[in-house]
Amino acid sequence: MGRVTPGPAARPRPSLLYAVKQVELIVRARLDELLRDSGVTALQYTALTVLATRDGLTSAELARNSFVTPQAMADLVTALERGELIVRHRNPHNRRQLLISLTPAGHDLLARYAAPVAAIEERMVHGLDHEERERFRGYLNAARASLAQ
Repeated sequence: MGRVTPGPAARPRPSLLYAVKQVELIVRARLDELLRDSGVTALQYTALTVLATRDGLTSAELARNSFVTPQAMADLVTALERGELIVRHRNPHNRRQLLISLTPAGHDLLARYAAPVAAIEERMVHGLDHEERERFRGYLNAARASLAQ
């Protein structure tokens, strides 16, 4: 007897987790490709964008906001500091803490790549109108908030 193959309608759809991971992998690959000449990785770029909105974070805070482990952030911070994109300075209120800030070179890098990064985002949501984009953003933020609890 021949083997019966299910038709397209009978095949299960990929899970939402799979779809989210695929989008994340594609975005990261596009960012890595875009940033290749800068010497900065997608993860390093993410950390720089976090610092652009929240200056003066500790390494642990930056790790949490950049979605990496504290150990991975230690390596990231070292590389970004070596590249003179960030600087660490003592917290005047807690001398044991080092706070991280962008340097002028870090701000320049973010400015240089703002439009090309925005183009990647635009390409990702190209088929969605303004309302759909805002709902999509809301759904993603709600999913993140639910999982962070």
